[in-house]
Amino acid sequence: MATEIRVPTLGESVTEATVARWLKQPGERVERDEPVVELETDKVTLEVPAPAAGVIGEISAPEGANVPVGAVLATIADGAASPHPPAASAAGPPSPAMRERENAGAVQPLSRTAGEGGDGRSPATGEGAAGVLDRAGPAVRKLAAESGVDVAGLTPSGPGGRLIKADVLAAQAPRREPPAEPPRTEPPPAERETRVRMTRLRRRIAERLKEAQQNAAMLTTFNEIDMSASMALRERWRDAFEKKHGVRLGYMSIFVKAAIVALKELPAVNAEIDGDDIVYKNHYDIGVAVGTEQGLVVPVVRDADAKSFAEIEKEIGALGRKARDGKLTIEDLSGGTFTISNGGIYGSLLSTPILNPPQSAILGMHKIERRPVAVGDKIEIRPMMYVALTYDHRIIDGREAVTFLVRIKECVEDPSRLLFDL
Repeated sequence: MATEIRVPTLGESVTEATVARWLKQPGERVERDEPVVELETDKVTLEVPAPAAGVIGEISAPEGANVPVGAVLATIADGAASPHPPAASAAGPPSPAMRERENAGAVQPLSRTAGEGGDGRSPATGEGAAGVLDRAGPAVRKLAAESGVDVAGLTPSGPGGRLIKADVLAAQAPRREPPAEPPRTEPPPAERETRVRMTRLRRRIAERLKEAQQNAAMLTTFNEIDMSASMALRERWRDAFEKKHGVRLGYMSIFVKAAIVALKELPAVNAEIDGDDIVYKNHYDIGVAVGTEQGLVVPVVRDADAKSFAEIEKEIGALGRKARDGKLTIEDLSGGTFTISNGGIYGSLLSTPILNPPQSAILGMHKIERRPVAVGDKIEIRPMMYVALTYDHRIIDGREAVTFLVRIKECVEDPSRLLFDL
């Protein structure tokens, strides 16, 4: 009895998916819970496992097809996989002489060893041209005379060791030289354009970004941070931190903790607009943007205010691996209240990030670059980072946005503030 592979429930508000890639083909054996197909939704790419062991039968939804929740993707039949096709014979094509003999009807099964005539002796050995021609028909003798072939060197292949027409023709055929290598030519010019269909995830990203631009009054404010103290702190405790917690101490956990301090002081930055209402969030679920081959995704570190630096670093690392492996779930991506995007890992010096709806603000980190700055009455070379806060001006005033970045700057430039919640 065949078992159906169906589109699973994809999460809240997700009713359709696109078949991205079949991992198994018809006739292939699969085991229970072995991934057979990848589906792409508006938010994630997920693998659908086999509901039973067996052989993949008919595929109902080819790659690129849009399928609703519950639709049949393929069937699994009981039994073993189809056997592999038999290997091709190792023997090559027949030789020209053999083809000539077959055409002449002269090839017959003979009970003799290789190179012997029907009487058990080698006809051409010590016999000379006259002896060979004596046992050939008139037409063969005439052909040998006209062609000038030295029949003394031929091995007759006819019945009873007789020389036949095919033997003479094979000797007469000119030697075939191997085909000359074709002249090298330049590779064809590359196509000037390549058209590919946008993935469902990329289309959804485009829709959300355009939605953010159309529906929010976005504005961006900037500041710069001297990273000297955070870098010194990280360098001092890096080895001990990694030895104890099994994870590296990065800058992202410092920025997450600094953002929470600022969000608590300025709750409008952690709020969102719902119709005519402002919804203030009393929890701090921080989205951390991760770039993947499929596009930018924002998994969420939940209740980040209750987590330690080590717990935040571990969760960010785990979510990043899931994102790159395409293993994120809908729950991993839902419910964030504020987002941090680190363009500095790609070398970005300055940018204006776009809101992640329905959130009202996003913090952009950038590349750390050593440059001269005024420190008191002196010019010093310091590791500096530009930071940007894009916010929805409908709910966040300029004063709040600037103050938010100042609080981030104070905490990162003096991380001891984070220990005392200052």
